Amino acid sequence: MLNTTPSTVAHIRNELSKTIVGQDDAIEQILVAVLAEGHALIEGVPGTAKTLIIKTIAKIIGAGFSRIQFTPDLMPSDITGTNVFNMQTSEFSLRQGPIFTDILLADEINRTPPKTQAALLEAMEERQTTIDGERYPLSPIFTVLATENPIEYEGTYPLPEAQLDRFLLKILIDYPQETEEQEIVARWDAGFNSRHLEQVEITPISDPTAIHVCRNEVRTMRMEPGVQKYVVDIVRKTRSHPSILYGASPRASVALLLCSKALAAIRGRDFPTPDDIRDVSLPVLRHRLALRAEAELDGATTDAVIADIIKTVEVPR
Repeated sequence: MLNTTPSTVAHIRNELSKTIVGQDDAIEQILVAVLAEGHALIEGVPGTAKTLIIKTIAKIIGAGFSRIQFTPDLMPSDITGTNVFNMQTSEFSLRQGPIFTDILLADEINRTPPKTQAALLEAMEERQTTIDGERYPLSPIFTVLATENPIEYEGTYPLPEAQLDRFLLKILIDYPQETEEQEIVARWDAGFNSRHLEQVEITPISDPTAIHVCRNEVRTMRMEPGVQKYVVDIVRKTRSHPSILYGASPRASVALLLCSKALAAIRGRDFPTPDDIRDVSLPVLRHRLALRAEAELDGATTDAVIADIIKTVEVPR
């Protein structure tokens, strides 16, 4: 049985409600990424609380937080750090970059060239970084939460496919509902200011090991063989769908497994169901597929194609 995860998630959501209005789906998916030991790419127009959600979650779980504003002139050493010569000791010492943290906000990640984006690849996959030939371990809970703007493409660089595939989830954040936006305005009118998060009375998790325990609960969770086959069938269908140029790799099957386990734990269960798999299929798969040009001309979208695939796959009983 799950002992820690449901209560920890309930605490995080309760504390998040002090700063965030709405965006429940996005928050749940970010928590899935954190508990499944993965990284997330978060896409949304400016002003939809992407950065605020990430900063607040880091504060609640008591994690170290760093933010990198990606720009065209950003260099790889600005991310990883560099060795600096110390005149007093006549030795080189490492000046750590912002990558040495727990939660890394990679803001507008698509605004920097591929060479700089690639500085994250080793860190995201192996939780270590190599500087001047020497390897340095990163935090055990090192998590990259990257943001990008879907409506502005001038001065941006598409993320390499290898890097996209390293993101466990691609999360879409939309505008809030009318009632939610009214509450946002009312909160600001009452004195709330997201620029001064330190003034919001947020209670961190009392147990600093809670996230590690939650991750262990997710890691030890088991999936029934029939449900495992359901995961594989969905991913394999992406490789034969007529609208898809190339489908998802086995890494996507593993991601679907891990994310459905994390979602089940968030929902208070110690086993994932087909419903959990369906609910995480869009954020797990949408960035791992490429549509054929003719399908895009006909108005097809990645999410619509994934939804079509899910309808055709037999659900285990």
